[in-house]
Amino acid sequence: MFRRATETAPDERPGFLRRLRKRLNRGNSWLTVELADLLRGRQIDAAILEELETRLIGADVGVQASERILAELRRRVARKELTDPEALIRALRASIVEILAPCAKPLVIDASRRPFVILVVGVNGSGKTTTIGKLAARCAREGHSVLLAAGDTFRAAAIEQLKVWAERSGAAFAAQQPGADPGAVVFDALQAARARGCDVLLADTAGRLHSQSHLMEELKKVRRVLARVDPSAPHEVLLVLDANQGQNALAQARQFKEAVGVTGLVLTKLDGTARGGIVIAIAQQLGIPIRYIGIGETSEDFGEFDAEAFAAALVEGPQARPGGEAGAA
Repeated sequence: MFRRATETAPDERPGFLRRLRKRLNRGNSWLTVELADLLRGRQIDAAILEELETRLIGADVGVQASERILAELRRRVARKELTDPEALIRALRASIVEILAPCAKPLVIDASRRPFVILVVGVNGSGKTTTIGKLAARCAREGHSVLLAAGDTFRAAAIEQLKVWAERSGAAFAAQQPGADPGAVVFDALQAARARGCDVLLADTAGRLHSQSHLMEELKKVRRVLARVDPSAPHEVLLVLDANQGQNALAQARQFKEAVGVTGLVLTKLDGTARGGIVIAIAQQLGIPIRYIGIGETSEDFGEFDAEAFAAALVEGPQARPGGEAGAA
């Protein structure tokens, strides 16, 4: 949720955590069923760990993160601390949490920065505009005023879509004609947000491939334009990644970080065919704060990233509970 810097983080609503466990890698969890089959009636040995490493890499966890996880598991097996499947699964989950926890940092709205400017970037089809709409809805629920800026001027449909989200959330809306200069749109929008006393400005941008250098230069220009109005802006550069892109999402994150200084991530479409292990790979290699994840189309399917809940859902499937306890999260 949107919070001021002085507020503490409340727990996410139980409904979102239940949906996360149900929808993440829908069907057979990428580890739960297969790992149970792998371990049934066997001792925890080097062959088991090698097979587990192969499955981790195949699940988009990546080589670096998989090696880190397996190194710890091997040490514990050597010390005879992991003698049964349940102990191995608990240790696997703990190792994943260790990687994810430093990146589980909710977005904090600094009340001294008014409006707090969030520039939303990403490739085509990643879900940027929808993410902005969901963020606006969360903001409204927390009592913040927000203005949405239609900085994706290349697609008339994107402008209309953002306008619909503004109407749904009660946010103000700023746009110009399709084809207008994106820098001019965000410049005018920031001026308007200041004049209206808005708490938050959410600025959309056109989707672009991370390899399109001329379009990445345009994003840098948008940043410079915002800084002309407020030298500290943007206060957050939020990169939206489609989790279905797998290792390509990691490449996107790396390039956008280098080009425009990404300060937070949103991982979308984790309810589809995506293998959630890519979240671990990104956390291990880039360490960028993961602000939110999306597991569906509605505003309720969008929540803050919780390392414990995410690891439990990955490893243990729909019945997982943070901390391994029964009952609702």
